[in-house]
Amino acid sequence: MTLFSNPTCFQSHRARLVMAEKSISIDVVDVDGVSLPEDLLDLNPYHSVPTLVDRDLVLYDSRVIIEYLDERFPHPPLMPVDPVTRAQFRLALFRIEKDWYSQAELIESAVDKRAATRARKVLTESIVASAQVFAMKRYFLSDEFSLVDCSIAPILWRLPVYGIELDASATPVRKYMDDVFRRPSFRRSLTELEQEMRQ
Repeated sequence: MTLFSNPTCFQSHRARLVMAEKSISIDVVDVDGVSLPEDLLDLNPYHSVPTLVDRDLVLYDSRVIIEYLDERFPHPPLMPVDPVTRAQFRLALFRIEKDWYSQAELIESAVDKRAATRARKVLTESIVASAQVFAMKRYFLSDEFSLVDCSIAPILWRLPVYGIELDASATPVRKYMDDVFRRPSFRRSLTELEQEMRQ
């Protein structure tokens, strides 16, 4: 198995975090986003990362990749077995991608300073508005670490890079960040460039 991954991309980071959580040995090929390897250009019609290659199977959406890894390597499970709870987790993943990932992408790609400032404000407000959900359980919606956490943590790790500082109203989020960032799997998932984001 091979994962084409950008060392600073949060979409790639969530795939690497699932791999680390499950102790999966996969060859990781770092892709800088400018000069893509020919293999990747041939395999993925969107020329995007992360891209996972498992024999004849090629996956190139980070959500599809993390769900595939969870099912292909079932221990430890990162999604609940119960269909109702599983659906709730999938809805949480959808909302994180819609509300957080979209704003993070705008912050990272904005050429207009006002657009970046607006996206930063929307992302901050969305995170702060979720503080009570973070306070309910040890992890997001659960006492067990899940794919939802693997999706949230890369965004929270990048807050200093985005120029976002959480105030006292987000204390449960900050506690969650401390807990997740201390996990050995999270530390293993970080590239050197990602480690530098919080130094």
